[in-house]
Amino acid sequence: MAKRKRGSFQQQETPDFGLGATLAYLKGEDTIMAGAAASKDDDEGWTVVVGRPAKKRLEKQPRDKDYNGHDRKQEWRERGRDDALKRARRRSPSPHRSHSPDSPRDEEEEAGSKSDDASAKAPLIFGGNPFAPKNGDSDEHLSQPSNPFSAPGKAAKQAKETLEDIAKRQEARGKARKLERHYPVIKHSHNARLNGSVKISDLQSLALYILADGTAPQWVAVENRSHIRKVVMLMVPGLEMAMFNGKLPLESDRVDENSSKPKGLDVKHDDYYPASLKPDRLSDSLKPLVDVFPHVWPIMGPSESRGKNHIRLHSPMHAILSSQVPKTQEEKQLKKSGKHKGPLPQGAKHWQNQRTPIIEYLTSLADQQENEYVVHPAWFTTDEAKEAAQQRRKDTHSTAEDGWVDSHVARLEDGDVPDKDIEQGSVTAGRRVLAVDCEMCKDENDVSVLTRISLIDWDGTVVMDKLVKPDTPIKDYVTQWSGITEEMLRDVTTTLSDIQKELLDILTPHTILVGHSLNSDLNAIKITHPFLVDTGILFPHIKGPPFKQSLKWLAQKFLRKDIQKGTEGHDSVEDARTCLNLVKQKCERGPRWGTGDTNAESIFKRFERVIRPKSNDEHRAGAMVDWGNPNQGPGAQAKVAIGCDSDAEIVAGIEHALSGLAVGKNGTTGQVDFVFARLRELELVRGWWDDGRASDESKARRQAALARLGLPPDWDAEISNEALGKEVAKTVDNIVRIYKALPPCTAFIVYSGTGDPREVRRLRQLQDQHKEEYRSKKWDEITQWGSAEDEQLSRAVKKARNGVGFMTIK
Repeated sequence: MAKRKRGSFQQQETPDFGLGATLAYLKGEDTIMAGAAASKDDDEGWTVVVGRPAKKRLEKQPRDKDYNGHDRKQEWRERGRDDALKRARRRSPSPHRSHSPDSPRDEEEEAGSKSDDASAKAPLIFGGNPFAPKNGDSDEHLSQPSNPFSAPGKAAKQAKETLEDIAKRQEARGKARKLERHYPVIKHSHNARLNGSVKISDLQSLALYILADGTAPQWVAVENRSHIRKVVMLMVPGLEMAMFNGKLPLESDRVDENSSKPKGLDVKHDDYYPASLKPDRLSDSLKPLVDVFPHVWPIMGPSESRGKNHIRLHSPMHAILSSQVPKTQEEKQLKKSGKHKGPLPQGAKHWQNQRTPIIEYLTSLADQQENEYVVHPAWFTTDEAKEAAQQRRKDTHSTAEDGWVDSHVARLEDGDVPDKDIEQGSVTAGRRVLAVDCEMCKDENDVSVLTRISLIDWDGTVVMDKLVKPDTPIKDYVTQWSGITEEMLRDVTTTLSDIQKELLDILTPHTILVGHSLNSDLNAIKITHPFLVDTGILFPHIKGPPFKQSLKWLAQKFLRKDIQKGTEGHDSVEDARTCLNLVKQKCERGPRWGTGDTNAESIFKRFERVIRPKSNDEHRAGAMVDWGNPNQGPGAQAKVAIGCDSDAEIVAGIEHALSGLAVGKNGTTGQVDFVFARLRELELVRGWWDDGRASDESKARRQAALARLGLPPDWDAEISNEALGKEVAKTVDNIVRIYKALPPCTAFIVYSGTGDPREVRRLRQLQDQHKEEYRSKKWDEITQWGSAEDEQLSRAVKKARNGVGFMTIK
């Protein structure tokens, strides 16, 4: 390769505008760029630095030139011109900076913004600071550089801020960025498999998991739940899945283009997976929900069943506001150890006693019928009803010809005691309470016959404890249960008729008999009495009738006592005393004691035990916003209770509760973590609102709401599709308004409760009418109710259990 001569290579010249030109360019001055493009020979233009020149042999240069042969004086003049131009441009208004038309501007600023030519003729000052202050270029400011890119006055503002203010602002920005990266979300994956329908209790568990000590749900994923600050639950009766799947069109012209069927989401009646909300598949009334919620969920309401049949709906509000008390660590360890047999002892730390007289626990006629009692004639008020009841007793072989007797009570009213004769606060209410228990053996016909009877007074005194000689030979003494042996009855002469005579003298209209599964004892004694208390009914089985808890189980659970131990059989005195103690406890604790509510408490009370994160040991608080007086019923435990008379007031009440300005029951204001509210106008116009057992005040409130909505006082029918669409649109608008009023990071859960309850209500009324007429009419005249009606009621309850739900995070 030939050796290249020095200086023979001519490198392409690349312009370089230097620092001054770059700053001017960033400030958007077109005239400066025009000056930069000027020729190198133009003294008024910018100095253009070309690419690296060809290397030359170093030789001595004159003092006014550098080693590259450049004129130093000329360069100094150009640099001074650059600095002057930069200062002038800084004094001129920037295209990125706005000035108020009234703001004062000094003469130097006005002069510096006239034209580019005037700027170019500024005096040449060598060593100008490109970062000099914008308000002047005096020497005292040359040593205090400022950022030319900063906004006017920003440096002065920062100088006034303390380090603490800056730290707080930076911390707030950091929290905001962290929250943005870890924003909470409730989501469902369509790849996730659900094991069954989502229930209202699952919605409650979700709220408890977010704010309290609940377990994580398996049907949705809650990400970054620690950032969720509040939960708002809204109950909206009247919404149903038929509005979303097209079976209940809300507008008459809402029809699919490809078919004559109305539009709707692809949701089947037996599907329990959520459906994505799609605006093109929804009516105009429901479309605003798309901007709030991602899915609509099928939600199953609570009900009570007996065997395979469903017999009644339970309150969807109670299902949310009443939560199960979590087990203590001692209870968990006791169950895990395996040393404890039987049920865990019932705790009562969370319980609030409600002293109740025993007459509130008397078995009703319906209870006696359902539990196969032989009903006393005093329950029937007319001759026709008594005649029909006597005929039924003949069919069941429980008449006087079969050895049965009735206590001497002519009317139920004979059992009333004047108030003046009742000691104040007495739970016996002036009655004599006797606990009875019997032991039976099997005779030659495999019929249980009486062999021992024990009666215990209220104070524990044994009134009667006798062995009885049956009229028929005994085939099996069942000693392991009855404790009766052949030797015990060998010399006994007391017969069943003797026991009946004694009991007829003891049982007066003011006597109450107490027992466990008392119908079997009375069947053995062959006696009827109208005033009975059955612990098998007072402490119901979790599965409902006909299942019953054993007396041994109840004693372990509620009395913490072991009875019926060993192989020598039961002790009727001990069993009767156990029944009496259970009834005494029921009278002291209240009607809900021993039911499914024993281990339940208000959800507001559950939240109050939880410390609010990042607070000074403050406990969480709840608010109840509902029609009427929320202080009664489930809202009694809420810190804030707001009563309303319309849905519009409900929306305003929720906003007020979340504002932190609502006055609590203790007279102070504070933050609220959980809000429960209910919209009722859609339920009202659809005829779903039932106030059969409501107070007069609640009925008056309902009548006023119907009048305000332009409906008759006795309205209970469905409105037209077009009118229904308008009412649904109003309800949806209220839901959206509530969502917009929520603070960020608030979980918003909406559910309908149940479906249409009107058919269930009609059938239940027929059933109650049948039971009422059973007391006063002949059998062929009463409203018929049988297995066919039971199945019809069960189908109606199953259908009415189906509701809808939505959930999201603001």
